[in-house]
Amino acid sequence: PQGSKEAKAFVSAFLKRSMPKKKDEAIQDILSRKAVVLEHYSQRKKKPKRKKPKGFTAKQRREMRLFEIEPEQQKYAIFLPLHELWKQYIRDLCHGLKPDSQPHMLQAKLLKADLHGAIVTVTKSKCPSYVGITGIILQEFKHVFKIITKEDKLKVVPKLNNVFSLEIDGFVSYIYGSKFQLRASERSAKKFKLKGTIDL
Repeated sequence: PQGSKEAKAFVSAFLKRSMPKKKDEAIQDILSRKAVVLEHYSQRKKKPKRKKPKGFTAKQRREMRLFEIEPEQQKYAIFLPLHELWKQYIRDLCHGLKPDSQPHMLQAKLLKADLHGAIVTVTKSKCPSYVGITGIILQEFKHVFKIITKEDKLKVVPKLNNVFSLEIDGFVSYIYGSKFQLRASERSAKKFKLKGTIDL
């Protein structure tokens, strides 16, 4: 019958593909004597790609108030231990602040250092109301510092048009905010010019 011939042709073609190393005579001999276990080539399982966890967007962080400091936590005394930790961090970073330390090298390291915990003072500003504000830096963003004062007031001070000073172990460093509009994580790779005058 026509169907039987087609079936035989299909089986023959299938066996040739399944056992490419065997000749037709060998295949027929095997079929006439015993059952055949066809060679099986398993496909390699593709490893699923790991999805990188998506972080929150800036808008989502604002809506969730992740950076909000609760009013009961806005106390200068609470953050004094943070300031002590910051001073020790700077001493370790600069291998000790000695009288014979080179100011330019110390300034370069301070400009790239983490400033959370530093006590800063606004020494110059195009907005007179900012001049004299002193406090511990609690948060640093690209364009502003959040500072807690001795009066337990949380101040948001823009970097633009302001000059800040910070002092540690008798060494005073100046930060020109207009040239400092970077996130804390971006400053470590930034090259700052230490010479020349810098306008507000």
